[in-house]
Amino acid sequence: MAIQSHIPLIFLLGLSLFFTLTHAATFEIRNQCPYTVWAAAVPGGGRRLDQGQSWTISANPGTTQARIWARTGCNFDGNGQGSCQTGDCGGRLECQGYGQPPNTLAEYALKQFNDLDFFDISLIDGFNVPMDFSPVSGGCRGIRCTADINGQCPNELRAPGGCNNPCTVFKTDEYCCNSGNCGPTPLSRFFKERCPDAYSYPKDDPTSTFTCPNGANYRVVFSATFEIRNQCPYTVWAAAVPGGGRRLDQGQSWTISANPGTTQARIWARTNCNFDGNGQGSCQTGDCGGRLECQGYGQPPNTLAEYALKQFNDLDFFDISLVDGFNVPMDFSPVSGGCRGIRCTADINGQCPNELRAPGGCNNPCTVFKTDEYCCNSGNCGPTPLSRFFKERCPDAYSYPKDDPTSTFTCPNGANYRVVFCP
Repeated sequence: MAIQSHIPLIFLLGLSLFFTLTHAATFEIRNQCPYTVWAAAVPGGGRRLDQGQSWTISANPGTTQARIWARTGCNFDGNGQGSCQTGDCGGRLECQGYGQPPNTLAEYALKQFNDLDFFDISLIDGFNVPMDFSPVSGGCRGIRCTADINGQCPNELRAPGGCNNPCTVFKTDEYCCNSGNCGPTPLSRFFKERCPDAYSYPKDDPTSTFTCPNGANYRVVFSATFEIRNQCPYTVWAAAVPGGGRRLDQGQSWTISANPGTTQARIWARTNCNFDGNGQGSCQTGDCGGRLECQGYGQPPNTLAEYALKQFNDLDFFDISLVDGFNVPMDFSPVSGGCRGIRCTADINGQCPNELRAPGGCNNPCTVFKTDEYCCNSGNCGPTPLSRFFKERCPDAYSYPKDDPTSTFTCPNGANYRVVFCP
């Protein structure tokens, strides 16, 4: 205090402003969810974000113990006082303290050891909203947690609007590491198996802490969603890459999320499956290496919903493809963004040419004959009588690999989507 009394206040303010403007990292916080969230940040405050909206905050080098999260189910008055179902921070719109579990956390500390920023996604306060946390400069990899944790949450961890970490529920050393000595548990592994890059318990540092050279800027995205719904009069086993897999009986749905920049993504239905308690088995159509939780593409024949998010001109690209054949009728539509959907609902299985018939579906000729004529392996091919069989019945769908002009559709990035089997 005595030293500062000899320094003009205007100089101190100017120095602080210069330091902030020239060295502060920015964090763009974006809501891609199909519902409103109330973003929160310490330091930073809070902001209501409707679908597609973003909010940018800044933090100075040396900032530690910082958090960003989404609050859901909020209601605030004109003075910014109220409450939230998840992530509530003392009833304030402008957070000054941490949120109430369950809430998915983006955590960071800037300009620490070796001039590195440290950042992570933490599920130690549970999960409420899918999240991507990525540097947008510095050439560093991002992290994400986009699994359907709320839908799959163990009964003892379920909470309104989210899924609690076992530490929140049981408050024991086993789960909270209060004594400083604990390890993974079956309940913490539930989180780790679905979000391998995220903290699942307090000592989960080796696989959950990431770094980037100080000076990077960051983006936190509450992710875009894809609702996958089964309207067929039979069970299907939905599959998604990225996403995994889920059994869907008639009328059931499953929601996954995907982040801007996702490419070569697929959603499809598997039929006539049989899986054991470990998620191992097989499917008649669309099988992905005998796994319930798909990590690779499916075995033809299978109707495909394909997408790539935030590509050229900030557009999402999406299509229905029959290049792997057909097994289940499908509708693939944006549910926001004002864009048209696409569908393929013809009786292709019943009308399938004999040479393309397969158990449970109808193969594309490429799958059967594997020639340049049908597969475009050389990059130069056109429609054939067999590809026209598909095109005549589903004009909006890919019938052969070069069928782009009539089969690729776009929507501004920020939309959410619905895939319906047997619409």
